[in-house]
Amino acid sequence: MAQTDYYEVLGVKRQDSEEEIRRAFRKKAMEYHPDRNKEPDAEEKFKEINEAYQVLSDSSKRAQYDRFGHAGVNGGGFDRPFDGFDVFGGFGDIFDSFFGDAGGRRSRAPQRGSDLQQRVTLDFEDAAFGIEREIDVSRVEICHQCSGAGNEPGTPVNTCGTCGGNGQVRRTQRSVFGQFAQVTTCPTCQGKGSTIENPCAGCRGAGMERRNRKTAVNIPAGIQDGMQVRLTGEGNVGSNGGPPGNLYIQVEVRPHRLFERDEYDLLYVLPLNLAEAALGVEKQVPTLEGEDTTLKVPGGTQHGSEFRIRGRGIKHVQNGRKGDLRVYADVQVPKKLSGSQRKLLEELARSFDPNFGQQGTDKQQGSDSAEEPVQEQQHTDEDAWDDDEAGEHAARDKGIFDRIKDVLS
Repeated sequence: MAQTDYYEVLGVKRQDSEEEIRRAFRKKAMEYHPDRNKEPDAEEKFKEINEAYQVLSDSSKRAQYDRFGHAGVNGGGFDRPFDGFDVFGGFGDIFDSFFGDAGGRRSRAPQRGSDLQQRVTLDFEDAAFGIEREIDVSRVEICHQCSGAGNEPGTPVNTCGTCGGNGQVRRTQRSVFGQFAQVTTCPTCQGKGSTIENPCAGCRGAGMERRNRKTAVNIPAGIQDGMQVRLTGEGNVGSNGGPPGNLYIQVEVRPHRLFERDEYDLLYVLPLNLAEAALGVEKQVPTLEGEDTTLKVPGGTQHGSEFRIRGRGIKHVQNGRKGDLRVYADVQVPKKLSGSQRKLLEELARSFDPNFGQQGTDKQQGSDSAEEPVQEQQHTDEDAWDDDEAGEHAARDKGIFDRIKDVLS
């Protein structure tokens, strides 16, 4: 086979990463594998691709090749990296995600640790203003006794005699198509490349142990129910020197006794009696900070009317802006009335409609049926009285409202 440039064979650049070389190899191997490509030169092309990948995927061999060319990997003390179809160690990498690591190439590669998830329940105020909480986390860490080596401190770690420290064993098999090679994880050292005579008593040779830790979590102000806080690197430790996973804190917020939340606005229901809604009133409205604020409710306020108090809501978790306090009027109709209250309301009703109470009187005579609730009806005929009469009625109505307000307050 002609000594072509391995980078050209795979179609990659010299500065490309190992992952980019791996992807290029898979693409080329899929294209020229003899089982898929029946062209006469496919077999030779596949051997060339495999040989290039065997060199460029190994950092030490790649460095020698970059410095000395083919002499660095063939004439410089290295064995020829390819001998026949490396189906399970080369093209087999394409299927290792489906059938496991048939080639054993990932057994010694750094692996990122798994993520952890923890749930934290917060009071409404703590979620709004932010808080630092200390939580208990059970996670996998490097063994503190052997520092991850797996052996009892002071005892030797031997190079595996089966694989010679490579962590892999190679088996070859001949067929009518040529020589097939299968690279698998070493069964003696499980891909570590070394054996331990005296395993660590703390981790039993695993190099990792599970420990309980107390971790401080800063909950940002404005966080909502269902949000997560990520603590990078606080998950389980990685294997073979890989980075640790993350810890995700799932936040659950308890409801508040006075307020509800709509994104970053606070919602509050303000109870008003009939007189307060009709005449208007100044009411003290609670805030989340604990101090009351004054709200002027105008006369004629209807049930469900909304009032906004700007900037008295919750801080936005990202930009720090505060939402509003939205106050909703709850005009409450009394279910039971005293004699004096009923008399005042009837007087008020007749001021709106002089015929109030006369309709249906005949139907009610001789009847012991339950009393019907009093209904208000607004008089809309502006010409019903002359100016003098209107003034007298206005003065009388104001007196009635004031008396009702005193009675209902």
